[in-house]
Amino acid sequence: MSADTPPRTDVDARGPLGDRRVQRVGYGAMQLERAARHEAIDLLRRALELGVDHVDTAHFYKAGHVNEVIGAALAHCRDDVLIATKVGATNDPAGEYGLSPAQRPEQLRAEVEANLRSLGVDRIDLVNLRRLDGSGPGIRASGEQVVDLDDQLAALADLRRAGTIGHIGLSNVTREQLRRALPVGIACVQNHYNLLDRAAESVLDECRAHDIAWVPFFPLGSGVTTHPVVRAAAERTGASPAQVGLAWLLGHARQTLLIPGTTNVAHLEQNLRATHVRLDADTRADLDGLGKR
Repeated sequence: MSADTPPRTDVDARGPLGDRRVQRVGYGAMQLERAARHEAIDLLRRALELGVDHVDTAHFYKAGHVNEVIGAALAHCRDDVLIATKVGATNDPAGEYGLSPAQRPEQLRAEVEANLRSLGVDRIDLVNLRRLDGSGPGIRASGEQVVDLDDQLAALADLRRAGTIGHIGLSNVTREQLRRALPVGIACVQNHYNLLDRAAESVLDECRAHDIAWVPFFPLGSGVTTHPVVRAAAERTGASPAQVGLAWLLGHARQTLLIPGTTNVAHLEQNLRATHVRLDADTRADLDGLGKR
């Protein structure tokens, strides 16, 4: 199979995200923080050649640098690619991970504006609200940064009505928070989730019930690629451990859209070919038994 073969699955090569259907394996841009500009642009253009039409980013990835690179790489095909970004934090060299919480409604609006500027667009297809009160990895909100979810959603809904953003998503939320947000209209949920860490399974169940896109971050985290059961499955299927981890996610829920990140073109091509990995019933049963909930 050629590296240029577009990703596909036996059932459907694409999945719904907002008002679009996108390839089920897209690209998460966070790792471009450590890539040279020309290398990042080359990698993104290779992703487009391979059929990627969903790119996930944030202005707080290297203070707008990653967004600027995406804007430059996608300038010739902007309408063909769904760009999703996230708000809820802002750059702060003195903060943990170089970030500080930005959860207040006026800060969410300011971060949306920052994303518009650094991407060089007048509308963002999808904005994910990253909550900072959950159990996932990353910084935590405290004091005045502990903000009611309804107030945050109201600010984003105003931007959606104004046409500044197309759709609203949620990140790092509980099942109860997702249920509370449903009346606003939620296009996707991004939570920490992978083959070995399924603590967010109940949130995925809610996405299943309402046909909401599930976009897990760190899909290969928690030591997925080094786990002996995963490595054994890779040997049996003739795939890489990373492809096995991604293929399991795709088969676990039809709502799943993946955004693995890399700065390596070979790894990019490998990730996109995960849609061709077929896990037989015994292999899937072995993998199903791994996750902690």
